[in-house]
Parts: sequence; C-alpha cells; structure tokens
Amino acid sequence: MAIFKYNGVNSSGKEITSTITAETLAQAKNKLKNQGIILVSLKEQKSDSQKKSSIKILQPISVNDLALMTRQLATLLKARIQVVDALTALVDQSDNRDLKVILAEVGQKVNEGSSLAKALNDYPNVFNNIYVNMVEAGESSGTLHIVLLRLSEFTEAQVKLRNKVSGAMTYPIIMVVFGIIMMVIIFTVVIPKITKIFISMKKTLPLPTRISIFLSDAFLNYWWAMLIILVVSFYGFRKYISTESGQQRWHRFLLRLPVIKGLIIMINVSRFCSTLATLLQSGVPILTSIKIVQNLVSNVHMQKAVAEARMAVAEGASMTGPLAKSNLFPTMVTHMIKLGESSGELEPMLEIISENYADQVDAKLNGLTSILQPIMLVAMGLAVTFIVFSVIMPMMELNSFR
Repeated sequence: MAIFKYNGVNSSGKEITSTITAETLAQAKNKLKNQGIILVSLKEQKSDSQKKSSIKILQPISVNDLALMTRQLATLLKARIQVVDALTALVDQSDNRDLKVILAEVGQKVNEGSSLAKALNDYPNVFNNIYVNMVEAGESSGTLHIVLLRLSEFTEAQVKLRNKVSGAMTYPIIMVVFGIIMMVIIFTVVIPKITKIFISMKKTLPLPTRISIFLSDAFLNYWWAMLIILVVSFYGFRKYISTESGQQRWHRFLLRLPVIKGLIIMINVSRFCSTLATLLQSGVPILTSIKIVQNLVSNVHMQKAVAEARMAVAEGASMTGPLAKSNLFPTMVTHMIKLGESSGELEPMLEIISENYADQVDAKLNGLTSILQPIMLVAMGLAVTFIVFSVIMPMMELNSFR
C-alpha cells in the first residue's frame, strides 16, 4: 500500500489537496475518479529513508507517536484484523506525515510477502533493534499482538524515565542561564559606568574591585575571544569523549562523583533489567537480548560488564559473575538475578528489580533537585555579594577620604 498526494477539483468546483492510499498509481486514479475528483496532479510520496535526495524529515517521529501507533496496531491485531489491513487503518489515523508514508510502505512490503519485522528493519531511524527483534519474536511465536502491547508499554516507560531526568535538570539549567545573563549585564553595563569614579580616586583599589574591573574589560573588549575559546573547548571536549580512550576516562570520572555515580548506576540498572525482561518475555533468545541491552547501557564500563556476562551465558555459566566482578551492579541486583536464573523465574525477578530501581531513580532525582536548588542560590548569592563589595569598598574609602 502506497500513499499518493494529489491536487484536484471536486464536483462543487472546490480545489482539493490531500492524500490517498492505493496499491498502484492507476488504482489511486480510479479511486479519485469514483469520488468525482478531477485530477490536476498525482504523485506518490516516499519516506525519507527511501529518498535518494537529501530532503530531511519534515515531521520528526517522536517516541510518543511510535508508542501510540504500536498500541493501536496491537489493538487491531488482537481484534483479528490482518496485518496489512491494520497498517492501512493506521495510515488513515496517523497525523504524522512521515509516519503515514512509512506505514504505507511497510504495508505494501508485507502485502508483497515480506515479514513485518523485515519491513520495519528498513527504517532503522524509526524502529530500533529492540523493536524489530521483539516483532520478529512475536511473529515467530504467533503472539504478535501481545508483544506489540508489551512493546508500547516499554516505550512509554522509557519516555517517562527520560522525562524524569530532563525534568530534574530543568531548574538548575534555568538558574545557570539566568545567573550568566545577570553577570554579563553587570559586567558590561553596571561596572563600566562606575569605573570612571574608581579611576578618578587615584588610589590603589581593593582587590575585589580590581578583579571586577578586569572582568568587565574582558567582557567588553575580548568577548569574541572568550566566545571562540568556549566554542573550541566545547567541540574539543566532544571530540575527545567520542574517542575510545576519552570516553572511558570521562565515564570513569563520572562514576567517581558521589551523587552522579549512584544516579548513573540506578538508571542503567533499571534500563538493563526492564529491557532484558521485556525481550525475554517476548521470546527473544537470551544471547540476542543481552546483546541488545548491552547497546542500551550508556556507561562504557557497565557495557563491558554486560558484554562479559553475555560471554558467560554463551559458555553455559551464570551472568551474575561478571556483573558482580565489575562492582558497578549492586549486590542485591546480582543476587536477585542469580535467584531468578536458578529458579527459572528470571523475567519476573528482572521486572521486580526494574520497578524497584525506577522508584529509586525518581527519589534520587528529587533529592538531587532539592540539593542543587540551595547550592545554586548560594552560588548566585556569593557572586552578587562579591560584586556589591567590589563597588561599596571604594565608595567607603572615598567617603572617608572626604
């Protein structure tokens, strides 16, 4: 099934620009003719992944759009609607232009004999390895609608976790930006106006005042150099941590920070357990599941531990050995995973760990926010106090001189 964009005129003489789904161009023309539409132009739309030009996606496909589409597809399949018909229905329901086109192309490929997983695999920017592997497992086991429902729940859970992290950092970022703007205004507007008074005193100025004048001159006369240094430093740092050695050192440094270390471990353990449980419950083989989860763990040192755990499982051993040896997975986590492996209840045990650590991540983020707020306020207060004293101290000397 493909999507065709057309311009035409209806029976009442009104110009129409819209889209229609059809198997072929001729079928699209017949459909429009039956609707009483006189065609001006008719052209097939293709998704970004199939275009040879460099045209970018106009409407990015968000994780929320993907989760909603997955849940709708699961509902239609549960109602025993054929995959092609379900995809056609989703094309009509979706508001995202690029998602409509992709779903139409996927439906066309499935109609031509391709499996759903193979068709989805042609769009890696939209459907990642987890999505494709779970769909493939669902197709092979005959439980595709169940797998899709679980996949939608998993996607929604990942969105919630991401929103929690970004939400916790919103206030500190706003405070930093506000503080920087305030400092720039003070050093470029306020300090220069009173610098002349300080110079006219013809006396040795206090150290805080000299520092303030120096910073003011730097902001006014060398702002371009400061901007260049900032940009070069930022891109240099990004380039450094993109290398293997740089990434390892940076991630090791983060794991040495008292508060950040606990948060990184909690987020990755929660992601590791929830994703692995979802994949195993969907019928994905354990070695494939661990490989996928390894790519989702954000810290390279924890990634290495997961890779070693996969090798242990491939050799017939327990995955808990390498995880415990890394000292990055808490003892309680490795102990519960070992119990799950020995009892044959690994998936439920992983879900329990994931839910527990998801709650801990929420509490940790709230605690981090409550700690950062007073720290930011104190830092801004100290900066303002320094500036006030750098202005007041010479004024007091001037009054005493008089």
